[in-house]
Amino acid sequence: MELTTVPTAAELAQRASDLVPLLRRNAAWGEQNRRIADESVEALTGAGLLRLRAPSRFGGYEADLRSLVDVITQVGRGDGSTAWTLSVWSICSWLVGLFPDEVQDEVFATPDVRVCGLLSPGGPAIPVDGGYVVSGKWAFNTAVQQSHWNSLVAVTPTPDGGMMPVMALVPASELQIIDDWDTTGLRGTGSVTAAAAELFVPAQRVLPMGPVLHEQYASKTNADVPVYRTPMLLTAATSTTGTVLGLAKAAREAFFERLPGRKITYTTYESQADAPITHLQVAEASVRIDEAEFHIYRAASTLDAKGVSGEAWTMEERARVRVDISRAVQLAKEAVDILKTASGASSAYHDVPIQRIARDLEVLSLHAILHPANGLELYGRVACGLEPNTLYI
Repeated sequence: MELTTVPTAAELAQRASDLVPLLRRNAAWGEQNRRIADESVEALTGAGLLRLRAPSRFGGYEADLRSLVDVITQVGRGDGSTAWTLSVWSICSWLVGLFPDEVQDEVFATPDVRVCGLLSPGGPAIPVDGGYVVSGKWAFNTAVQQSHWNSLVAVTPTPDGGMMPVMALVPASELQIIDDWDTTGLRGTGSVTAAAAELFVPAQRVLPMGPVLHEQYASKTNADVPVYRTPMLLTAATSTTGTVLGLAKAAREAFFERLPGRKITYTTYESQADAPITHLQVAEASVRIDEAEFHIYRAASTLDAKGVSGEAWTMEERARVRVDISRAVQLAKEAVDILKTASGASSAYHDVPIQRIARDLEVLSLHAILHPANGLELYGRVACGLEPNTLYI
């Protein structure tokens, strides 16, 4: 596929949509083998989808969040694990754009580079001449075995005797893998634990998180590019929402594919489609999916607009993005639960997609940044005039 010109948002979404049949075929393989099929990774690469959030000077598309959400939604219609993995690669590709320019030169020297990462500290970063020595373990490390680089969070001593978090970019090949990803959902993401023992990281590849959480980024070249001046946490969280929406839409499609000719067992309904309860279930689920889409698009559009304008963020605006995301997860999960309930006992078989879709969304909803209760509490605190109880806002 020709990738010399920057595609439009509609073209990117269409490329992703074209991959849906292939991703659906490979979804069961990903579950069984606990990683994305190589064919699917190659398809994402060939469609240019690993370039979505990379800087334009490296052949990236610098896509805004609304465009990213649309692409990952389409991928999520095919497979939730692939969508989640693409969201992580997109987040971390964007994250590299915040590092010093010489670090970007090193990372993006690999075409269609795959960078994974996480937010939770996993160990210490001890200062030494020229950099830091990092040790520890980092769980839930999505696709680290299929990535070129890994962004790790560690803690390093401060002059006043405290500790501060830092982000360290390391080649994934330098990490040890603990194969512990055996879960009920999102199995294909390969989110194993990675470990390091006294791994040296050059100083330029270590970024203090304090300034990053206040939109003080190290890149000079990207400083005035709108997509690189949005809040890091809100950007990362919103980037995952396409998986949420894609899974919900996939569940609806899967339900309607099986509807023709289905009966409601132990009733007089020879056609499930004729039953009033089916009409109510379909309507309830569809409306929830529409409402989830509203919250997701509002979050993405807010970030995109403020990135362009450069306006300062209020705490209420930050909290509203978090609650938009949490509410979308809640609504999507409710929609899928309704459709799964309406799918009958036969949907429990592994060859029926809706059971995997429901498990994927269940696991996704437990993520601390996406958990509905966490987002609602945070928004309520801020609305009541209290300080947020988290730095991740």
